Amino acid sequence: MARVIGTRTLAALGCAAALGMTTACSGSSGGTETQAALVREQQPLPAEPRVEQLDSVGTYGGRFVLGQTSGPKTFNAMMASETSSTDITGNLFIGLADFDNETQTDKPSLAKSWEVGPDGLTWTFHLRKGAAFSDGHAITSADVLFSFEVAYDDKVHPSVQDLLISNGQRWKVSAPDESTFVITLPAPSAMLVPTAGSVKIMPKHVLEAPFRAGEFASAYGVNTPPSQLVTSGAWRLKQYAPGEKTVLEPNPYWFGVDQHQQRLPYLDELVFLEVPDQDAADLKFRAGQIDGLDNVKPENYQWYAEHQQQNNYTLYDLGPALASNFFWFNLNTVKKADKGTVGAPVIDAVKYAWFNNATFRRAVSMAVDRDAMIPSIFFGDAVKNWSTSSPGSKLWYTPEVVKYDFNLDESKRLLASLGWKDTNGDGVVEDTAGQTVSFTMKTNSDNKTRVGMANFIRDDLAKVGIKVTLVPVDFNTLITNLRDDFQYDTILLGLQSGVPPDPAMGQNVWRSSGRSHNWNISQRTPETPQEARIDALMDTLVASSDYTVRKTAWTEVQNIVNEQAWMIWLPTIKAKLPLRNRFGNAKPSVIPHRLIWNIDTVFVKR
Repeated sequence: MARVIGTRTLAALGCAAALGMTTACSGSSGGTETQAALVREQQPLPAEPRVEQLDSVGTYGGRFVLGQTSGPKTFNAMMASETSSTDITGNLFIGLADFDNETQTDKPSLAKSWEVGPDGLTWTFHLRKGAAFSDGHAITSADVLFSFEVAYDDKVHPSVQDLLISNGQRWKVSAPDESTFVITLPAPSAMLVPTAGSVKIMPKHVLEAPFRAGEFASAYGVNTPPSQLVTSGAWRLKQYAPGEKTVLEPNPYWFGVDQHQQRLPYLDELVFLEVPDQDAADLKFRAGQIDGLDNVKPENYQWYAEHQQQNNYTLYDLGPALASNFFWFNLNTVKKADKGTVGAPVIDAVKYAWFNNATFRRAVSMAVDRDAMIPSIFFGDAVKNWSTSSPGSKLWYTPEVVKYDFNLDESKRLLASLGWKDTNGDGVVEDTAGQTVSFTMKTNSDNKTRVGMANFIRDDLAKVGIKVTLVPVDFNTLITNLRDDFQYDTILLGLQSGVPPDPAMGQNVWRSSGRSHNWNISQRTPETPQEARIDALMDTLVASSDYTVRKTAWTEVQNIVNEQAWMIWLPTIKAKLPLRNRFGNAKPSVIPHRLIWNIDTVFVKR
């Protein structure tokens, strides 16, 4: 996201103190060239800048304030995997290539160009001369090589590692000189540019020492002073106030310029204002304290539609979101001997036996009345969905996939086929050993829509004799439960589409080794035949350049996941996002991040 630069004019400092307590304060720069703009202009432009041909050339100053219901867990782009962190680190750090949401094509970033050799396996990236980190230190191929070394480190195992595999093998990388980076593949890849571009470039001169000491995962934590957080992206960290806000400012050495050779970004600040939940974010937008909302409760859509002219904003209707909602059961097994018996279930053996039974999972899915959920939870603004490729995905949506939709009688029949029945008449079934079938469901308490879905599911499952206890927790605790301590029975969350929105960008979810293979993460080898098959299909999806072949492979992946009911899908919202009209070059997109994907070119209109 963004960082804030240097000092500010007296008028702008007043706005910073109030954090945009009025609409004018939120977007205004005080009418004169700000100190932040002067800092930007002091640095000479790089020899090979990236020139943005913009619809409108902007002027310096002002801020953009975005609501965020959870604060970041880390500022380390390699370790960030939850949106509360990646929304920020995605602006602090760059890769070799970027993605243009508007044209839906790859575009140069740190690499000014690239080409593939006649063998289809050797990719050469030519780095931009004059590119520098936020401390002025030159970015060279040594930094790219270091970043790939970190990405491939098994101890660190960032989520991006799962993308950097072809036919089960890692890529070979080299740096023949300081401005050239070469990737040699074991097999062709149709997704080489975006996957390579997903590796964020980290400063070797700052982070090599903690990496060699085995401390990289804790580097660039939220307690890192802004002055010590050296970044490669268009923004740098100005301030982090836990529970309050994260403020970004422009990187004065950034290599992006507009067609008039003005260094980007235009804005002085990008502010992530932390709010308790969606309701608080809604109130702050109405009060003029937030400039755009990326997560509006559907019950508020009508109000936003009716007050656009009066409050000088536009409600953008983007259609079905490229995001999904679902819940899953904890099937994680012990991976390290010091954590217990390797291969043993992490959770209670009785519950694991239930959760590991596909018949049980299908019965649960068929107990959920999604058609009733849409008007009650989403006020009609949602669609049923059975994949991470939602109906909003023009290329990858597959309506004919296997699905276990609502069928109460069939759900009861499946449970009865397991020998489960209510023997004591309390309305809850017992398994064949007499154990009451009940479990907890966790979701993030700040998301009222998810809490509403969880309550709905609890009531639906009660109709087939399954007792669910809802446990809302804060988002960062939930991520710790998911990734680190596995203290949960089932979790209700969601996934955003990868960028670009190609299923190959979801390898960290679908591969058995993936850090986001939520139901059983980071498997050393596939623990089921179905997961082994998915791994092979992902190889095909990555390697082939034939859309028909890729779509066939993706359809089979979805069918396997749905047949096994590892992910129990819930409706996907129709995305409608309010954004103040005073910003130029703002182009809300259904592809994440929907509001600020091009924030380095956004400016305040004069």
